[in-house]
Amino acid sequence: MSGQQILLSRFESNQLSLNNRIAMAPLTRCRAGEGNTVNDIHVKYYEQRASAGLLISEGSQISPMAIGYPDTPGIHSEAQIESWKKVTEAVHKKDGKIFIQLWHVGRVSHPVFLGGNQALAPSAIGTDTMARTKEGKLQRPVPKAMSHSEIRSTIEDFVTGAENAIKAGFDGVEIHGANGYLVNQFLCDGSNKREDEFGGSIENRSRFGLEIVQSIAERIGSEKTAIRLSPGGIGNDISDSNSKALFNYFINRLNEFDLAFLHMLEPYADLSAIPHTIQHVAKHFRPIYKGTLMINNGFTQKTANKVIEDGLADLVSFGKLYISNPDLVERFNLNAPLNDWDESTFYSSGEKGFTDYPSLR
Repeated sequence: MSGQQILLSRFESNQLSLNNRIAMAPLTRCRAGEGNTVNDIHVKYYEQRASAGLLISEGSQISPMAIGYPDTPGIHSEAQIESWKKVTEAVHKKDGKIFIQLWHVGRVSHPVFLGGNQALAPSAIGTDTMARTKEGKLQRPVPKAMSHSEIRSTIEDFVTGAENAIKAGFDGVEIHGANGYLVNQFLCDGSNKREDEFGGSIENRSRFGLEIVQSIAERIGSEKTAIRLSPGGIGNDISDSNSKALFNYFINRLNEFDLAFLHMLEPYADLSAIPHTIQHVAKHFRPIYKGTLMINNGFTQKTANKVIEDGLADLVSFGKLYISNPDLVERFNLNAPLNDWDESTFYSSGEKGFTDYPSLR
């Protein structure tokens, strides 16, 4: 039976050669050390999960102004690059592949993370969500609308982050364009009220994200460049008056770049009451996007196999299942029982709930 699972079959494209079609989704775990570096427990954590066809690292900030959560790693300093090298070496020794997720949270930050500075965003529009800090939950203040020079320097920060990732031994990068963070904020008209070339029309609101994609692809190669999007996302107060038209345009434009993959999330909620939204992401975008499509959110072994068999995706990423099952590939292969995850340890510290989930052997 296990040999018939398409999820466990090799995947080959012009950009990727993977041992199976299972990916580990990027998962914020808040366990970075001094200077937002990764440490020995991260090496163990990723090494344990290296049998995935592809690992995507936790979101890693591209600059000190990109931080939005406590103890999250970065990819903008030499110390961070050096610390990540140990992770990539361990994964490669296990015949694994690993991309880093490049992250800027934009308005979903707080001055406590930014040396007292205001968060940066497309427009000075706040969010009602609370920041989780070491001082407890704090209201996120209204952000600063980015100047033209700040936009340009942030695009370059993404590119430098990508170059740093290659120096650190990563096989590629995934731009975080989902979940209401900075790229997503530029895309959506609920958070972007700019009147320059980065705001207004769908084409203008797409410019920031597309320039990041193009610049990174030119600098490190399109085969090492990917992006994650949440077309049905409503998290972090993100909204758009016509998300269907927006993402139809943006994703069609991504066809120009021959990327490693496009990673998309199915909606977390029923969006049927919201006009111009997309409830079934893979089904809607598979005919539009011509490259490798990875899909995420709520998939089981059975539904993951089915979405690939139905031709709606090429790869499936798993999040919470990978937190609690480091040997998820082996368990799927044997149709073995899965460990339950402990949500109380998702964002804590140390090895508990991080590297101590049991493998089958």
